[in-house]
Amino acid sequence: MLTFLLRRLPSLVVVLLASSAIAFLLPRLAPGDAATTIAGPDAAPEAVDAVRHSLGLDQSLPSQYLHWLGGVLTGDLGTSFTTGRPVAELLTDRAASTIELAGAAALLMTVLGIGLGVLGGARRSRPVRAAVDAFSSALLAAPPFLTGLLLVLALGIALPVLPASGEVSLLDDPVIGAQYVIMPAVALALPQAAAIGRLVQTEMRRSRGEEFVDLARAKGLSPAQVTRRHVLRTSLGTAVVAIGLRLGELLAGAIVVEAVFARNGLGSLAVASMQSRDYLVVQVLVLLAVAVAAVIQILTELVLAWLDPRVRLGAS
Repeated sequence: MLTFLLRRLPSLVVVLLASSAIAFLLPRLAPGDAATTIAGPDAAPEAVDAVRHSLGLDQSLPSQYLHWLGGVLTGDLGTSFTTGRPVAELLTDRAASTIELAGAAALLMTVLGIGLGVLGGARRSRPVRAAVDAFSSALLAAPPFLTGLLLVLALGIALPVLPASGEVSLLDDPVIGAQYVIMPAVALALPQAAAIGRLVQTEMRRSRGEEFVDLARAKGLSPAQVTRRHVLRTSLGTAVVAIGLRLGELLAGAIVVEAVFARNGLGSLAVASMQSRDYLVVQVLVLLAVAVAAVIQILTELVLAWLDPRVRLGAS
């Protein structure tokens, strides 16, 4: 495993460096100017120039990038243009909300995704498989924001059993906090769970045609034992890969879901920072999202190798 991690380290560094350059350039390509936004629309040109100089925006782009990258490498993420607070402090204040939402959504996504895959891939009657396929198709067609709005209308307004907006930290009150996180987590998890379920279902059906499954049946194993010991285990590799890929999408979907349910997480921070042209906050958020996705990918490969002995970490 250590050899595998060392082999992946150079590619990880290259990905993060490329991502840092993209994260630096993207906010600056958007219309508008941070100095003008901070100084105000009616500010005199001299005042705008003074703000631009104080923020270091009058320097060349390569100089700004190298200065920012050097700070990131030394643990200094910079200071927010609009609030004057350290970027690291802003992220710390908002991270708990997003971690709670993403964690709950990831758990639901994994359980529901594998469950749908097993229901669709197991040997069941045609009506049951058709119902599972129809349910998965409906979930795939519904984006998280639409699912979130429907949940708010159904469970927050028509039948008010759960809070429609806001949040309470799970650390402060686990019971109340869970009530606030259920709906946004479900809205975020359902489309991803349907995609995972489809992949697991397809892989399970393919595995049933393999020779080792026929051998297991010849040994007298029951259909349930064949499914559990052989078909499902070999199909879980596909589930692990799909879950790893979808975890990155949960972070992107959290931006919209947090807006629907008025949660103060990293997603709402990203939107507010883009609107105010707070470049340093946006840059760090983009780089953080890429870093998390890269780490998840490496962990996915480790879990896949543990589940399937045919996969060897040092093979590539």
